[in-house]
Amino acid sequence: MTRYNVALLPGDGVGPEVLDQGIRVLDAAGEIFGVELEYERLESGATRWQRTGTAISDGEFELARASDAMYMGAIGLPEARHPDGREVSGDVMFGLRFGLDLYAGVRPVRTYAGVSSPLVNGAGIDYLVVRENIEGIFASRNAGTNVRDEVVTDTIVTTRTGTEKVMRKAFELAATRSRVDPTRHPKVTCVDKSNVLATYAFFRKIFGEIAAEHPDIDSEGVYVDAMTLYQVQRPQSFDVVVAENLAGDIISDLSSATVGGLGMAPTGDIGDDHAMFQPAHGTAPDIAGQGIANPAATILSGGMLLHWLGQQRSDDALLRAGDAVDAAVAETLANGSAATRDLGGTATTETAGQAVIAALRAAAE
Repeated sequence: MTRYNVALLPGDGVGPEVLDQGIRVLDAAGEIFGVELEYERLESGATRWQRTGTAISDGEFELARASDAMYMGAIGLPEARHPDGREVSGDVMFGLRFGLDLYAGVRPVRTYAGVSSPLVNGAGIDYLVVRENIEGIFASRNAGTNVRDEVVTDTIVTTRTGTEKVMRKAFELAATRSRVDPTRHPKVTCVDKSNVLATYAFFRKIFGEIAAEHPDIDSEGVYVDAMTLYQVQRPQSFDVVVAENLAGDIISDLSSATVGGLGMAPTGDIGDDHAMFQPAHGTAPDIAGQGIANPAATILSGGMLLHWLGQQRSDDALLRAGDAVDAAVAETLANGSAATRDLGGTATTETAGQAVIAALRAAAE
């Protein structure tokens, strides 16, 4: 049986609750498909910072680096902030993204049977948002200027190397999606504000250069303000969307709202050698400990972990396990057995996870 090491970062609020269900689903899938996952649980986040003054230690960071993949619950608490107002959660999230070059933030956006969309035309949404993760305005984190509390500046940083990397990842994902589903015509949409800012014009220029290397994949450019309109009016027209860090941050949350909310939003922060997977939602401390948080995004993030690791290690068992997790979540959402309160159902965090595991086992029999 093949073994892989997964670093766990449960975090704060509902993070440990939803991650526990994700782990149980991964273990069930591993048992079915002959894969063993060994876990290294790392204490990181706002609760740790409140107690020790450090959100993630150097030792924990090195354990995360050494792992085959990272699996996170949720990080942060509203009251845990640095003196300048920044949330402590960034110490972990940005620390890992920047430190391990997790340059592509990949957010699947998909409607599921049994989960209503607030859009009248919400059926059939299925696209990926690929957010450049470590450049743009976020590169100014901890490096902005505040003069006498009167003038404050942050600098947008855009490099050719970083932009080329995220563009190539977007076109790679579009090609992969069309291979998995031959009926899908691949397309990559670049989202920016290139009509106003030089950094975005440079971003769009490089997009055009990479697009020219992929004549079999359609490409288009959309300004970010228009993109928010199209995500509501015609979300089915997108396949893979690539965006600068801040623009990607905004449109990815809007995309989640169109398919049932952040409880339905899995995420992967992916680099060439490392990757971290977690739900897009926050720690929701107001409902922590009540057992009502939706674990779907966390479980789907676990499916992404299996797929990514399977591709990295050319392990077909992991790929099949990832497919099975995706199918089990879809089935339990459709029949209502995993519908938590936010989806209009009565499932608890635990019973939703149990329903996914039952569906996995039933499909394997």
